[in-house]
Amino acid sequence: MSFDLQPHLKGELIELRPLTLEDWDDLFAVASEPLIWEQHPDSDRYKEDVFRIFFSEALESGGAFVIIDRENQQIIGSTRFYGYDTEKSEIEIGWTFLARNYWGGRYNRELKQLMLDHAFKFVENVIFYVGENNIRSQKATEKIGGIKHGVVKKAYGNRPPSLNVRYVIKRPLKKLRVGS
Repeated sequence: MSFDLQPHLKGELIELRPLTLEDWDDLFAVASEPLIWEQHPDSDRYKEDVFRIFFSEALESGGAFVIIDRENQQIIGSTRFYGYDTEKSEIEIGWTFLARNYWGGRYNRELKQLMLDHAFKFVENVIFYVGENNIRSQKATEKIGGIKHGVVKKAYGNRPPSLNVRYVIKRPLKKLRVGS
């Protein structure tokens, strides 16, 4: 069974649907907030020319989503699946950002849980890469169960490679039913 990189996922608070070209205006309106990117290795992603590269790469990735607030149907961010590796039984979740008024736990937790539940139908491990100075995102990744698993160099956009903390979440073991 091959990994479905762009399912439509719904939770109580949010839904994820595949990113489309028509999402540019609404997504850039969210991404144009400089504080979203202040700790990110690509810290000027709030600028239109820089975000255009990000947006274009997201579309080309075949695994990008917009995050929609189910209450008001507004686009509140983006995320993606990337780097599916059948031999290692892993996929990366990353490139995630949320509008600032959605920071603080509930929305990110539900977002990642939807993606993890989907991913674990296909893989044993989900990988997250977080910039070494992006303490806010490191804490958020640890809150959802990410375990630090080394530091690697990764390139973002047209930038030189920078150090990123690698996190892993392993598929939970299925509980055995007693008496079955």
